[in-house]
Amino acid sequence: MAHDVSPTARTLTVLELIQNRPGITAEQLGDKLGVSERAARRYVAILREAEIPIESVRGPYGGYRVGRGLRLPPLMFSTTEALGLVMAVLEGPRGADDPVESALGKIIRVLPEPIARSTDAVRKVSARAADPGIRTPEPAITAALVAASTERRRVVVDYALAPDRVTPMEVDPWAVVVRRGRWYLLCWSHAKDAQRVLRIDKVQGVAETGADFCAPDDLDPLAVVEEHLAKNWKYPIEVIIDAPIDQVRHRIARSMGRLEAITETQTRLLASTDEPAWYIGKLAEIDAPFRILGSPEMQEASRNLGQRLLEASNSA
Repeated sequence: MAHDVSPTARTLTVLELIQNRPGITAEQLGDKLGVSERAARRYVAILREAEIPIESVRGPYGGYRVGRGLRLPPLMFSTTEALGLVMAVLEGPRGADDPVESALGKIIRVLPEPIARSTDAVRKVSARAADPGIRTPEPAITAALVAASTERRRVVVDYALAPDRVTPMEVDPWAVVVRRGRWYLLCWSHAKDAQRVLRIDKVQGVAETGADFCAPDDLDPLAVVEEHLAKNWKYPIEVIIDAPIDQVRHRIARSMGRLEAITETQTRLLASTDEPAWYIGKLAEIDAPFRILGSPEMQEASRNLGQRLLEASNSA
């Protein structure tokens, strides 16, 4: 522990050590704090003066432990620890009334403001229901990116484009977004002079440049990421839906593509996919007439679905 740490911080550290390691000795406390055994006993005495029941047991198996009747002390989390807790909670689907979600909200409300701001920013910009096979990113790297995004600081990230190819990228980290259990960095790439969405589990290092940035005022990070993930797949899609755009928005996820109003009664959906049959099946849930334009693969998937539905109707 650093020599300039205050006595109050040392005393609280002693309490944390005793709680985490019942039976810890004064000598061991001194080693952890970098102080003498006598000084460690003095910090224990301060805790007792504050009416915290610290018990001591003599003998070869003795040491300090917290007695009964202790009220919980203030929670002390680092940014990485707090974000690690949020990451663990976000890995599973949870509703607004879930007790874990409620407990997480209470913890965030009592965290120090800088840490709470970072963790709550991620909690609010997330879409649940994790995809199978996802990799959780390193909490320390994620915490650094969240802090940079909330404090508007430009960074250089070491990004793994392939297992054996890592390249530095100077970016403005607009937001960290969690979608279906996967963590993304929505950013502006200065090398490409373009918006980018990076997978945080592929980020191997983060370094601040000392420069600041301004994010777009009307930025909706989750919407932008979901629209981005609906593009650049193998088969392009254009769908004309015979329904108003406001009605379609309630029936189709933003990750399915970008919606454009054609008329008051028609909407265009632009996207791409690697799985035409799956995508056509999702379109069938819109419950409105639509027609497929674009790639032959998409049109064939649409005809196959129509044929299956007709066969199912005839056999009913």
